[in-house]
Amino acid sequence: MMISKILKTGYYLIFAVIIVIVIFLILSTFPMKSGYGTFIILSGSMEPKIHTGSVVAVKVQSEYQVGDVITFGENTKKKKPTTHRIIEIKKDSKDQVTYITKGDANNSPDQQPVKEDEVLGKVFLTIPYIGYAVAATQKPIGFILIVIVPAIIVIYDEALNIKKEILKKINYKKRTKKREENKLINNENNEEKKEEI
Repeated sequence: MMISKILKTGYYLIFAVIIVIVIFLILSTFPMKSGYGTFIILSGSMEPKIHTGSVVAVKVQSEYQVGDVITFGENTKKKKPTTHRIIEIKKDSKDQVTYITKGDANNSPDQQPVKEDEVLGKVFLTIPYIGYAVAATQKPIGFILIVIVPAIIVIYDEALNIKKEILKKINYKKRTKKREENKLINNENNEEKKEEI
């Protein structure tokens, strides 16, 4: 009984993790429209605060401060954005703001200043290591292994549960009908015995 509970708990835990992965896969696939977005950290430049393979959630801000961790750059299939900390803010003569950024694990600042319109948002949430699974699901074999196969297992398991419940109901109806028939037969037998006496 205890092993059954442990297996059931493990089953639901794995199911929950798969749901989270799918949610982050969907969020990281579609472009930001609501001011929020999620991105996978592909390098160790922000270690130890943000680990390689983490997923970060960002929100667009009206302004950014020194010390903010921001995600910036292009977000295409070939180019992924960068997530680094702002170490300096500069304004030119036309009041154009640029940010000097640096990865926490890097020795020197990034070579290119980040323009205001390149910033995708400030990091407000980091979930370590789940990005590995999300990145894997973006490839066909990973999607099959991490999403499709478990989904088939869950559907199969639920189909078995439904079948079991249907069979229970059918069996219950058969037993009830049999009881009614036996009761009817017993009543008829009792009537016949009374008539004989």
